[in-house]
Amino acid sequence: MYRQRLILTALTLLPLAAACGTETGSGSVGSDARDAASSVTGAHWTIDSVTVDGKTHDAPSGAHVEIGENGRVQGNSGCNHFSATATFKGDSIDLGDTSSTEMACDDVPASFETTLTRTLTAGSLKTRVKDQRLTLTTGDGDRVRLSKEQDASLYGTKWRVTALGDKDVAESLPKGADGKAYFVLDEDKGTLSGRFGCNSGTAKATVRDGHITLGTPKTTRVMCDGSLMKAEKSLLSALDGRIDYRLNHRTITLTSTNGETVTAVADK
Repeated sequence: MYRQRLILTALTLLPLAAACGTETGSGSVGSDARDAASSVTGAHWTIDSVTVDGKTHDAPSGAHVEIGENGRVQGNSGCNHFSATATFKGDSIDLGDTSSTEMACDDVPASFETTLTRTLTAGSLKTRVKDQRLTLTTGDGDRVRLSKEQDASLYGTKWRVTALGDKDVAESLPKGADGKAYFVLDEDKGTLSGRFGCNSGTAKATVRDGHITLGTPKTTRVMCDGSLMKAEKSLLSALDGRIDYRLNHRTITLTSTNGETVTAVADK
């Protein structure tokens, strides 16, 4: 299983660009930068592709960037998480004070992350927003294309479970269970239903004031291999009684009263 700190403090942070590695600051949004700042901040941008020297590279699933109104930038380049500060001037944006985690992912080419990083840190990036799409263009004409993605709804969304945890430590699901556990909240029926790894089931669910109160789930009685059953047992243990929930764009985190956590992402 792959273990990671939810707050990512256990992962090594590396400079994305030598010129930015020693910079500090929280970014800025000047009075002459309202056009670019207002059009790109406060949204979740899915990275679609990067075009360098006329060659387009499609982005892997999960690559995205979020630019806060305070100038803080958070994102994922397909495998690694990155952060930066944004400075706006007119219709342009500069990313500084950039850092990234250092992980290897079998399904994400390191070459794409390198290409994306170099493009985003190439200096001033001209912004253009049209029809919910954003294009960032370097002075040399290289481009990063992005699409605005709407927040997922708490209700009716198929939440695919990606990790189970205890307090601030998350553990991804074993290979046998990966992609097989999910749940859906139905506002009209007042239920949480889904597949918990091996078995399917449903439970009464009452949502109020940032928490969900669940009844005892009714599940099927199928037996699966050990790793799948173990993951299901942990998930059902966390989905018991009153649980707090935190919704962040297309990710939801559930926390039980004893500190068990469930992390899930909106299924596309």
